[in-house]
This record gives sequence, C-alpha cells and structure tokens, in this order.
Amino acid sequence: MLSFGDALALLGGDPPAVAALDRALGGALNLATGGLSGSVLGMFDARGRVLGLGRDAWQGVGERLGRTDGRVERTRVLEAAHTVIVVLAFFDALESAELPFALDEVSLTRRDQLTVAGGRVTLAAGFTDTVAQVDAPRPAPHLPYEDHIAELHAWYGHLGARVQDFLQGFAVWERLDDTARDTAAHTVRTVVPRLAVEEYEALYARLALEAPEFGFWSGQVEHQATRAELRRALAGLETFLTASATLGRPPVDVAGALSRAHRSALDHRILDAQEAPEGIRMPTLAEAYLDPDFRVRAVDGQGSPADEEWWGRAPVRQDLTAYLAGALTSEGLTAAPLLVLGQPGAGKSVLIRILAARLPSAGFLPVRVALRDVRADDEIQDQIEQAIRDATGERATWPELVRSAGTAVPVVLLDGFDELLQTTGVHQNDFLMRVARFQEREAEQGRPVLAVVTSRTAVADRARYPQGTVALRLEPFRTEHIQLWIHHWNLTNAMNFQAMELPPLTWEAVAPHRVLAGQPLLLTMLALYQAAGNDLRGEDDRPLDEADLYEDLLGSFARREVCKDLRVPDGEVEQRVEEELERLSLVAFAMLNRRRQWVSTAELDEDLAALLGRASTPVSGFRAPLGRAEVALGRFFFVQRAQSIRDGQKLSTYEFLHATFGEYLAVRLAVRLLSGLLAHRPVLSMGGEPLNDDLMFALLSFAPLSSRQMLRFARARVERLPHEERETLARLVVRALGSGSCAPSSRTRRISRDVSASRAGTGSTARIWCCSRCC
Repeated sequence: MLSFGDALALLGGDPPAVAALDRALGGALNLATGGLSGSVLGMFDARGRVLGLGRDAWQGVGERLGRTDGRVERTRVLEAAHTVIVVLAFFDALESAELPFALDEVSLTRRDQLTVAGGRVTLAAGFTDTVAQVDAPRPAPHLPYEDHIAELHAWYGHLGARVQDFLQGFAVWERLDDTARDTAAHTVRTVVPRLAVEEYEALYARLALEAPEFGFWSGQVEHQATRAELRRALAGLETFLTASATLGRPPVDVAGALSRAHRSALDHRILDAQEAPEGIRMPTLAEAYLDPDFRVRAVDGQGSPADEEWWGRAPVRQDLTAYLAGALTSEGLTAAPLLVLGQPGAGKSVLIRILAARLPSAGFLPVRVALRDVRADDEIQDQIEQAIRDATGERATWPELVRSAGTAVPVVLLDGFDELLQTTGVHQNDFLMRVARFQEREAEQGRPVLAVVTSRTAVADRARYPQGTVALRLEPFRTEHIQLWIHHWNLTNAMNFQAMELPPLTWEAVAPHRVLAGQPLLLTMLALYQAAGNDLRGEDDRPLDEADLYEDLLGSFARREVCKDLRVPDGEVEQRVEEELERLSLVAFAMLNRRRQWVSTAELDEDLAALLGRASTPVSGFRAPLGRAEVALGRFFFVQRAQSIRDGQKLSTYEFLHATFGEYLAVRLAVRLLSGLLAHRPVLSMGGEPLNDDLMFALLSFAPLSSRQMLRFARARVERLPHEERETLARLVVRALGSGSCAPSSRTRRISRDVSASRAGTGSTARIWCCSRCC
C-alpha cells in the first residue's frame, strides 16, 4: 500500500516509527530487504493507523535528513518521496470520492497499485528505485507551479482512466447497471483527479515543512529568513544550502585550494582599480552584486533562445537565489546543463564567480572553467583539469578530485560558450551536447555532475541543445536595482567624494539614460564618468542629449587612457584622443559592414591595412595578431574581447558592451568624413575636379546607416554644422553621387573582399540613403 509511511521511510523516518508502521500494515512493508510483499490487503484497512503513525514519525524527519550521506542521496530520497505522495494523493482521493460501491470490496496488492500508476515492478529492486519508476510529474524550478499542477491534473485524469479500465475486471463493476457505471466512470475520471490535486498540495506542503527543497522546487519559498536574503549577492543561497546539506569535513588538498580560490572572488573589485579615476574606490563583488531579474524556460525545440519572441512566454522572475537553490538540489542539472544567457555587460561571468564562491563546501564541489583560457579543442575533462591547475597551481585528475571531495556533488561552471562560437565558428556548436555526454558518463561512473554554461544571448541560435536543457536569461536592472546600486556606490565613495568636492551620483542624473544603466557594467561606466568630474546633466540641469552623452562618455575614457602615457605632450593629448575614437569607429564599421555585432582580430587587421595602408600580415583563419590596434582596443573595458585558445594560438573577437556605442561611432566617423568634403576647393573654376571620397566609399558601400538610433545620432551631429555649411555639403554629396565614379574598380581603397562579394551592387543605395538623411 502506497501510504504516507512510504514517504517517511524514504525521507529517513525514525526506525521505531517505521517498524510500528510495518506492523500496522501486517508486514507488507519489508524495508530491511528492499523487497515487496505479495500479500493482498484491503486498500484502506490500515488507513487510520497509517496516518496516525505517520504524524508521529514526522518529528524526526528533519534530523534524519541531516544525516543522509551527501547531497546526491538526499536529492534522490526527496525525489522518490515526492513520487510517493503523488500516488498516495490519488488513492486518498479515490477513497473519499462517492462511488456506487464500497472500495473495500476491491483488493489491490502493492504490485497492483504500482501497475495502475505506471510503475514497472521488479521484486529484486530496492523499494526506493521501484517507487521512483512511477512516471509522475515532478515540480521543476523553471516551471511555474501552476503549470506543474496542470500537468499533474492531466496525469491524474489519465490515471483515472486506467483505474476505470482496471476496475472493469472485477465482479463489483459487473454488478452495476449502466447509470451506476456512468456515475462511477465520471467520478473516477473527473472528480477523483480534482480531489487528488487538492490532497497532493496538502501533502506537498507538509513535506516542504521538513524538507525546504520542496519549497524551492515549486517556487513557493515560505521561509521568511531566506526571502529576506534573496536580493543580495546570492547570500541566501549559501545560507539555505549550508542548512540543508550534510555537514562534512572541510575540503582539503586541491579541493580546499579550489574552495579558497572561489571564496576570494567575493573580495575582488568589480573592475580593476586602474579603470577608476584617481581617488575613487571600486566596490567589491560582495558589496556591489545585486541579484538580477531573470526569465527561465525549458528548451523544447520550438523557437530559439536567441529570439525575443521565444522568451515572451516566460514571465520575469525576481527570485534568482530561490531558483538556483531549487535547480542545484534537483536531478535536472545532472542530465543536461543550465544555460545562462545575457547581453554583454549583463553580469553572466560575475554570476558564475559569485555562484562558485557561495556554494558551500559541505555539499558541493564547484569548478569554474573560463573557456577563454583553456584549449578550445580539448575534451571537457581536460578543460576542467586545466582550469583546476590555473586556479590552484596544482595538478589533479578529475576522478581524483571528485573522490577526494567525498559526498560533495561536483558543479562544473563553464563560462563563455559564446567566445568559443565567435572565435572558432561552427566548430563548437555541439559544445552543449558534449557537456551532456560528459554528465551521462559521470553519472554512469557514480559521479553525478551538475553543469552550468554561460553565453551571450545573440549566439544562442548557433548551438545544438541536448534534451532537458533549461535556459535562463538575465534581465536588465529594474529601477530598484539601479537605485540600490547607486546607494552602495555613494556609500563606498562618500569620503572620497567629500575630499574631492564631487557630488554623489543620483538617480535623477542616471534616469534619462535608463537603457544604459540597465546593464550593470554600463551603469558602472556612467558612475565612473560622473566620478571623473563630468556631469550627466547638461546646461540648466537638463539631461544630456544622447549624442552629447556618447561623445563625452567615450571621449572621457579615451582621454584618460591617453593621459596614462606620461610621454604624450599636453599639446598632443586631444589629437591622440581623436585617433583613439577614430580607431574605435573603424572597429564599429568592421562590424557594421559584416552585419553583425562583433569582428575578429584578423578581419579588423585586414580592414585597417586596406583603409590606412598598413602592412598586412598573412593570416589564416582567426590567427593573425592585430598588433598595436589590439593593444589599444584592449584598454577600453567597454569593448569586450572574446577569446579562445586553439592549436596553441589565441583567437580573439571584439564587441562593444552596448550596440549603440558602435552605432554612434560609425555615424560620428561618417559625418566627420562628409564634413571633410567642405575643405574641397577646386583650383580651376571651369570644369570640376573629382572629390576625394575614397574612404567614404570604402566604409559606406556595404551597409546603410539606417537604424532609427543611427539616424538620431546623425541628425544630432549634422545639426552642429552651420546652416551654410550644411547647404554646401548637400551639393557636394549630390555631386559625388553623380560623378559616375561609383564603380569599385575605380577606387583606390577597398575593404573586406568577402563582404563586398556578398553585397555587390548595394553600395550606391546605401550611400544615397545615409547621405541624404544626414544632410
């Protein structure tokens, strides 16, 4: 009989109570051998005694759970216990339903009940495994509780149909007339499923009181102390997992060194101190990290996680700590990885570092693998072992490390899947499949592994997904996030601001730039801009125009980098700043002309050689170094560098933290080049000399500057020119377009042969569109 006593036994109920329950069942429950009794019992003969003894046994369940042998066993026991209450709720509902016959007229063996519920009974198997074979719906942290209940209701409906078919083989059913049979069928198929759901929810709530994992699995966290900690640096995660894990010995040797390395990350600054103006203190990760909002859903093959529409079906959630607690204590992440997605600067890598630091060593063995720093073509195990050595300075094989960690469950955190895709192309699109195969092998060896992988959202459509993959997307900061972040920033630098006579950062100053401030790293950029003595407000306390903000913001960071070189004379600083911005603009065009938001070092090196006349080093794939341009780009933290290592060579790509940075820089250079036509003064008044617009032709022949944002930037830049100059410039542009020299063969500068081949014939249209709208 599948009673609540079974759930207590699987949860480690007190032995005397379990023994008493066994006696109440007439010896049908044989936990000592793990077998099943074949004796036939009335379904509800021992009902009162089962529930009474079950309540008494609850008192020792929490303590017994604390003595389970590690996280893996605890999770297995909890999962099996849940299966039991699902089945029990159905039979309890069947008992309470009004049927035209007495249920005690029907005798079911325990084998009969499991057969009805879909179980595959093997007498030699352990009782835990037998119960776990019932294919009942389970709550999942990524699944809204309402959806789980709907699935369960449908499962109970299917179960009711099977019970009806089963009962039709008994004499009690044959004695019913047609009306009574219709009533019984309706009750079993419709009423019983509804009652079963109600009973299930009651039993589930009772389990959650003793095993808080159930609250996190269903997204119904009832512990006020935990709820209060959900928003700050995943601190609530550590508190909960420590309380629910078996207290084991502290990690030693390599595992101990890994733990120390992960914990130290909490004291690291959110950015290198060199990125901050003199006198400004960067807060630590523990101080500044705020749990972001997120969306999460299973990857089901319908649509792509790279598409905004795909995420529309997933609600925005604000319980990241609770979700992670549920995911890390359920079985789902041992079969397929959790894929964490986000925009550049959203905090994916920081989340992984915080997670590695917060997982308690009592039950978990986190290993963070920065995929940019390991060999891209290596097997997953080799990449893990390389990361272990990088973090600790010690060599250890993966099996040795796991064995030394005892009952702690390994958690492999693979950071930067998008960097593999961007730098190696389709070569790594099966990476998630490889991770799942690694997990399958480890489970077969008795070493189940949880896996988490991070990636940029934009490249998620280039991956192949194993069955069971769950995707989580980090959302931009809400107003409350931004305001709290500003509060901590000002608190960290209160004395510094006072000493430097700088005003604190305010929400009113940041609010007009809400789109940028929604990404944590860009919010930090705004804070650093203000701390450098700039003002996010323009004249009369009005918000800075968007184009003015970008000009001042990018120029400010370029100026600070230039001034770090003490060899630059004061009179050359502004010229060097302009060179930096021009170089960044050429990077923006390299991305724009390839219709994507990133560019490889080899592609950029090729473009610069064509545009600026630099000697180009022969390249093969992505292997060519960028030289001085690479060094210069690496200085700006708002230009993200993706990296991987293949055949001993570093492969790199570049991307702006926010797409609008690239859009502004491209428009800035385009308008600057157009303005350069004003300097054209023909020597002869008759006839006409050709305009030197080769550079414009090379940059503007493959993609129009036609997005709404780019047109706003263009209008703002052009409106700075005097009216007379705009009129003259318009005539010069029309003249250039009508000169008949648009054929690429007549041009001295040509870029990106691969791009021009695929965009042939679009150059004139693109230039007409851009120039006419700008002028």
